[in-house]
Amino acid sequence: MKSPSAHSQLPTRRDFLKSAAGASALALSIGFEWTASTRRAFGAPSPGPFVPNAFVRIGADDSITVIAKHLEMGQGAYTGLATILAEELDADWSRVSVESAPADAKLYNNLAFGPVQGTGGSSAMANSYAQLRDAGAKARAILVSAAAKEWHVPVNELTVNKGVVSHAPSKRRASYGSLVKTAITLPVPDTVTLKDPKNFTLIGGRPARVDVPSKTDGTAQFTLDVVLPGMLVALLKRPPLFGATVKSFDPGPASAVAGVVKVVQVPRGIAVVARNFWAAKLGRDALQVEWDDSHAEKRSSAAMMDEYRRLADQPAPSARKEGDARKAMGEASRTVSASYEFPYLAHAPMEPLDAVVKLDAASCEIWTGDQFQTIDQANAAQAAGLDPKQVSIHTLYAGGSFGRRANSMSDYIVEAVSIAKAYGADGTPIKLQWTREDDIHGGLYRPMYFHKLEAGLNAQNQLTAWRHVIVGQSIMAGTPFAASIKEGIDPTSVEGAATIPYAIPNIAVELSTTKAGVPVLWWRVVGSSHTIFAVEAFIDEAAHAAGVDGFAFRRSLLEHQPRMKAVLELAAEKAGWNSGPMPAGKGRGIAVAEAFKSLVAQVAEVSVDKEGNIKVDRVVCAVDCGTPINPDIITAQMEGGIGFGLGAVLHGAVTLKDGRVEQDNFNNYRVLRMNEMPKVEVYIMPSNEAPTGVGEPGVAPIGPAVANAVFAATGKRMHVLPFPKLGVA
Repeated sequence: MKSPSAHSQLPTRRDFLKSAAGASALALSIGFEWTASTRRAFGAPSPGPFVPNAFVRIGADDSITVIAKHLEMGQGAYTGLATILAEELDADWSRVSVESAPADAKLYNNLAFGPVQGTGGSSAMANSYAQLRDAGAKARAILVSAAAKEWHVPVNELTVNKGVVSHAPSKRRASYGSLVKTAITLPVPDTVTLKDPKNFTLIGGRPARVDVPSKTDGTAQFTLDVVLPGMLVALLKRPPLFGATVKSFDPGPASAVAGVVKVVQVPRGIAVVARNFWAAKLGRDALQVEWDDSHAEKRSSAAMMDEYRRLADQPAPSARKEGDARKAMGEASRTVSASYEFPYLAHAPMEPLDAVVKLDAASCEIWTGDQFQTIDQANAAQAAGLDPKQVSIHTLYAGGSFGRRANSMSDYIVEAVSIAKAYGADGTPIKLQWTREDDIHGGLYRPMYFHKLEAGLNAQNQLTAWRHVIVGQSIMAGTPFAASIKEGIDPTSVEGAATIPYAIPNIAVELSTTKAGVPVLWWRVVGSSHTIFAVEAFIDEAAHAAGVDGFAFRRSLLEHQPRMKAVLELAAEKAGWNSGPMPAGKGRGIAVAEAFKSLVAQVAEVSVDKEGNIKVDRVVCAVDCGTPINPDIITAQMEGGIGFGLGAVLHGAVTLKDGRVEQDNFNNYRVLRMNEMPKVEVYIMPSNEAPTGVGEPGVAPIGPAVANAVFAATGKRMHVLPFPKLGVA
């Protein structure tokens, strides 16, 4: 295959979703045309609110409502989107609120994905930045023109501050709300001049998050909060083995439970529909199901990893080839080798999957924290036997996702629709709830991987050869995104490895794709969740073999990557990297990564006690994400990514024994606990570049930074995740 250059980029998740648009079989147009007719379609007849486009509504009461096309799942999307639009609108932030857009890809497509409405790939701010600045600026221009028309003065004599238009010569002032009636009658300008970034008052500032008040007082609506007249609750009994199906079942014991209304079979198992959650749970517990496991996955994860190790020694398709790594390795003065093992990981969002469905013969209405509106709309329609236009989605707050709610099969939504259909499709609202055990057992995990690396150093201790073999499942195979697989390479398996930024003359990266019955999915920061660990842990091993400090070694290999080099240097400076050795039992480690076009470097400081327990004491994080829209949210996302990544490397693992998942809940699928969270310092690089994502990149470097710190403290390398307990004397 043709080798990518050192500076080329593999297709991203955004590219995959562009191909998914065709698979959805929906005729959807890209973009949004700013026309007066479109405005009339959104706006109420005069004197209703002023609705200049699909993204903002201004009321006569001075209220400003931003319409968000992206899901708010805790990452601050609503606040960021509103900030962008409000900046160009010159809005009074205290008057700004946000509501979710309806499922309509014609108006609300993710510009990074193509004709698909959805959230993911840390794309919300990046794809909305220019679009929402334009929307806000045009709305402002119309309102200013309305004031000029009412006062019979030139537009250039007017100024705006916090939603109030002023004319200094006549000392007249008018709030946006008072101008709505006239603004409705005016045309949308074809073009507007956007602000010079030096004049920003909201972007780069710290306006309060718009979702905090409702989440504080309990009025925020999550799916679990939805209560509709006559609503029933359903729990689904799924096969204990992946790939098993229902052979037979006896509904009698479940039906005998007080509160159980109906027991129905659907494609993914047997559903118990009841008047409340507890009755549904007791009914499901009482269900007697015989499963057909003739086509199920029955291997243990340990056996699968053994196979992966064998495959790492076999020829595999090339993901990147520059120079001649094998020859250079043979000519090297010294070689270093290592392997790394990564388990399956569950997403385990705080709110387990859930959806409310109201289905009848002519329509399907869905309430859920929806991440992939277009794909979910299409899959729900197919399950219901309806046209996608007959499916409406109310996107609510979601209690986390980390990729789990964004899957091509729309599993939990299709389950809810299938249950409503099997129940009778009579308009009865049915809420499907997953328990935490359902969540941990439910599949669509981050794949298990094995990495094998080898590096060659010349007599001057320069890195001259690099060979990296990756073994694991494809996320894209068998999905609508399979077209992204080229010549045997799933880009999600090799991103972060095939795109290694270091200047190494001879590089070979290969991928051996395995097959298993365990369903897999992208997980926060996708391929970089394992590839960056392998690359950054191993580059440290190479630096140690060369007798060079890990920070200095990286910096010397990043002269052609000035932005990455800058974040590396900033993290090292703020962490006091050159402040001298740490006390016995303590260590400092560093790592740097690019993910979703953002650059993040982290320095971790750890303590390892005499029993071998690892404690992460401090993390210093430097991030370059282009124009920082809201530094508070960027900081929060870096902190959250660090906590999420630490939970995985210290504790996280889904293991199978004879095909059965061994973990059930947070007692044995550990996430990071509050007392384990280190002190985190975040430093944001100033920039006027277009904004890039922050929801995922903070996860990538934390694992290797901690692993490298553990080595500094103990002399022991971490090659198996989660980290084993160390026996330190």
